[in-house]
Amino acid sequence: MTTQELEAQLSSLTPVQKAQAIQFLLKATGSYSVGIHKTPGVCGGDACVGNTRIPVWSLVNERRLGMSDAQILEAFPSLSTADLVNTWVYADTYPEEIEIAIRENEEVMQEVG
Repeated sequence: MTTQELEAQLSSLTPVQKAQAIQFLLKATGSYSVGIHKTPGVCGGDACVGNTRIPVWSLVNERRLGMSDAQILEAFPSLSTADLVNTWVYADTYPEEIEIAIRENEEVMQEVG
């Protein structure tokens, strides 16, 4: 298959299918954390999306609470579809890290509340 043929096929995909294709390509190339950054002193050093202060664990938690990707994008207008794809790839790659962060933040909220 040529690059032109691939481009033609990719352009015919729905946005969801394109996101799935991006996720597949990121996994296939080993680029698991593209667009995900950890910065000491920012959000407790948790993995955040791009140059935002939006932790990966919080988006994973929103999804678990029933929010769709479209609802998440609406709630966080600074995020793009690619940001969400990167988030889900990162979360799939580092599930223990995400679980620990969710649990720790739930404990903090229980102490505060």
